[in-house]
Amino acid sequence: MRKVSSTNYTNQKAITEGCPITSTMTMIGGRWKLAIIWHLRNGALRYNEIMKSIPGISEKMLIQQLKELIKSGWVIKKDFREIPPRTEYRLTKTGESFTPILKSIYSWGMKNNIMEATK
Repeated sequence: MRKVSSTNYTNQKAITEGCPITSTMTMIGGRWKLAIIWHLRNGALRYNEIMKSIPGISEKMLIQQLKELIKSGWVIKKDFREIPPRTEYRLTKTGESFTPILKSIYSWGMKNNIMEATK
């Protein structure tokens, strides 16, 4: 989250206003958000399940990215208020509506051998 008084905030606002593409890219931007959404596409997962499914993500970054996805309305956190603590994360309708786009990106990447191109 940028400071409202910063030049970066002003520039981001100018770029995203009136443009659904840049607004969406800003919302899902970052290294881990798409991976989190991808892993939640089949249903709710507990925090540790998400952590284990995304190699290389730190605990701090996962917490931060989940908070941002919750704040932006893409993910819902359900706290069962049990001992030991149990929390699940799942996609909202907005998050679920984005999964066909992710599946298309996945298919396109496989078809065009993108993983080999990034080595």
